[in-house]
Amino acid sequence: MLSLMGILAAVNHVINFFAPAIWLALLLPLCARLFLKKKAAARTITSQVALHLIVGGVALLVGMLVFGRDGKMLTYLALVLAAASTQWWLSRR
Repeated sequence: MLSLMGILAAVNHVINFFAPAIWLALLLPLCARLFLKKKAAARTITSQVALHLIVGGVALLVGMLVFGRDGKMLTYLALVLAAASTQWWLSRR
């Protein structure tokens, strides 16, 4: 049985694992609206954040499965490329 500290530590690790994807998902649509003023957004900011969070989370999980550990720079590169590709795809629609 897990103790309270074990549960809190597990939640802390999960939040820290997904933190890069969360920050990127929050900042990318806002920066896109700021810098690409002439293009109309295909979706609302909330749906863009949700989509980026899903794509980024999958990229981090795949990196964890491929490399066997967290924190590899190639995983973060894949996260950025996946999020940028998703934003490009959303802005083309």
